[in-house]
Amino acid sequence: MTYIIVDFEATCCNTGQIAREEMEIIEIGAVALHGNGPFTLGQFQSFVKPVRHTQLTAFCKQLTNIPQQKVDSADAFGAVMERFSTWIASFDDAVFCSWGDYDKHQLRQDCDFHGIEYPFGAEHINIKKRFAENMSMRKPCGLEQALAKVGLEFEGQPHRGIDDARNMANLSPYLFF
Repeated sequence: MTYIIVDFEATCCNTGQIAREEMEIIEIGAVALHGNGPFTLGQFQSFVKPVRHTQLTAFCKQLTNIPQQKVDSADAFGAVMERFSTWIASFDDAVFCSWGDYDKHQLRQDCDFHGIEYPFGAEHINIKKRFAENMSMRKPCGLEQALAKVGLEFEGQPHRGIDDARNMANLSPYLFF
């Protein structure tokens, strides 16, 4: 089994000008783990050009540290998903994993909007919930708090897809056993 740990960054705002159902993926970060890791089989990262709200809000740029030029020069969702789907298909029994359910819903929403086939099977592992259960926590916590709980520091830039995915992969001994 291969766990594909995925994190998406999406267009966003803090003032309500972008409705939840109009948010679009602007970065895909993913790490493939064989079994319980911690060794990675591969990584995938790509920016995506949004089409609904093409200008990133100041809030989005500050939160994600993704400059406007990165999404302006990125490929469209369909082209990026073609590469991402091919990458996913290169692994046996790929299972979609993410910190919470947001990423699963965002991917389904974007695939539906663009008329593109969803690249995963039905199985999805909410590793935020799994970490809390495996660590006997009363309620789930954020990624940075989870890392601190097991004595790890966040590596890279928070709210960047590839860095978030790598840090989730660092928690694999506490997720998949």
